[in-house]
Amino acid sequence: MSDKVFVDTNILLYAHDRSAGAKYERARSLIEKLWDSGGGVLSTQVLQELCVNLRRKTAHPLSIEQTRALLQDYLSWDIVINTAESILEALTIEQRYNISFWDALIVQAAGSAGVSVVYSEDLADGQKYGPLRVVNPLNHSASD
Repeated sequence: MSDKVFVDTNILLYAHDRSAGAKYERARSLIEKLWDSGGGVLSTQVLQELCVNLRRKTAHPLSIEQTRALLQDYLSWDIVINTAESILEALTIEQRYNISFWDALIVQAAGSAGVSVVYSEDLADGQKYGPLRVVNPLNHSASD
């Protein structure tokens, strides 16, 4: 994996939720490959959502201290900071593609990072948003 890819919250969440079964295994493997390659890109939105969901939506919620340590590790990845302009651009994307604002903000962040692939389970697998292509790595190999 030589190119950078944007990773949506749900993929990270599965990678840290052992109760997710096969999704855990696939997501974990993908995240490990991204750690090895240095190819992972996240946004402040993804980090915020991960922070909340690790503490509320997993079978074994993490403590604040565990969550802080994990997020601190992810700060070594490329992080797209959502700005006021990001929000305005996301509104345009929302309207253009008829997707939720939160999904539009993911697309906006990935586009601003210059990646061509977004790994997500929430966005439609195979969907294109301009030069971006969505891949659900839980359905495909990480090399797709």
